[in-house]
Amino acid sequence: MTVALRNHAPIKMDDAILERVQKLRDARERLLEEVGKVIVGQKDVIDLMLLGLLCRGHVLMQGVPGLGKTLMARTLSATLNLKFKRVQFTPDLMPSDITGTDILEEQEGGGGHRMKFVQGPIFTNFLLADEINRTPPKTQAALLQAMQEREVSIGNQTYTLPPPFFVVATQNPIEMEGTYPLPEAQVDRFMFNIRVRYPELAEEAAIIRGTTGTETSIPKSVLECSELLLLQDVVRAVPVSDDVVMYAARLVSATRPDSPLAIDFVKKYVVYGASPRAGQSLILAAKARSILEGRYHVDFDDVKRLAHPVLRHRLVLNFHGRADAIDSDRVIDRLLSEVPQES
Repeated sequence: MTVALRNHAPIKMDDAILERVQKLRDARERLLEEVGKVIVGQKDVIDLMLLGLLCRGHVLMQGVPGLGKTLMARTLSATLNLKFKRVQFTPDLMPSDITGTDILEEQEGGGGHRMKFVQGPIFTNFLLADEINRTPPKTQAALLQAMQEREVSIGNQTYTLPPPFFVVATQNPIEMEGTYPLPEAQVDRFMFNIRVRYPELAEEAAIIRGTTGTETSIPKSVLECSELLLLQDVVRAVPVSDDVVMYAARLVSATRPDSPLAIDFVKKYVVYGASPRAGQSLILAAKARSILEGRYHVDFDDVKRLAHPVLRHRLVLNFHGRADAIDSDRVIDRLLSEVPQES
């Protein structure tokens, strides 16, 4: 079987690749089924978390308390059989509380002392950084190297984190007193900004019914860690046409008010636009979405569907935007309607 893309020669897909694509699609259905035993609704949120994991990215979740953000993260890690750690970020949390530290240990037999490194909770596959904006910048920064380089430096030693390494951070968008907003450099490290909404009425009734009884549902594992690592490689191998890449590049460039491609709405309300990392995230996420849909090629709709979670946290609005009650999603809506697919 071959896939012909515009501006590309036909790409031959062997049976092994097709088998993995089908396996990922089947795994997604089984995963949603297992997660559904614990979580009611929130399918889009679970899908975005899975996309971020498949792309080796990280996810920032925003929602008021009580919407099940922690439970969603824990349940997803269980269905993928990943080692899970949760850290509750507080004002007194120190960087070493996350990364680990060297301790002085007495050797057996009275042979003196030696330094021993004790790993922190960051040495895991799935890290939930709960209420990340409640801790000071120096502790927030302890995650930067780990998120980007997948390693941690303690003193003169550098330790590699076990793959896969996936960070899900949560924020409460309402209560801002006593919080420390994440710096733009760290926000940009998150592939997606996911907004967790209130459930529908029927979903809320199902939540109440399912959590006030005696039965407890336990999700089953759908994929092993080794299988997930192989599927991450499959995502990277998905072909993308030049037209789709150029559309993603135009979309990102149009978020910058000083760009020749910037639309008037952006020039009026945006101070800083998205970095090139946004374009990388758009294309990688579009690749993952395409194979979750059972396709081994990326189209324009994949990019459009992922524009909001990829771009919303990368746009900095000016005073006029705040005064006119304009948020990032409104800006992205205008970009999608005005930036042409074809150059």
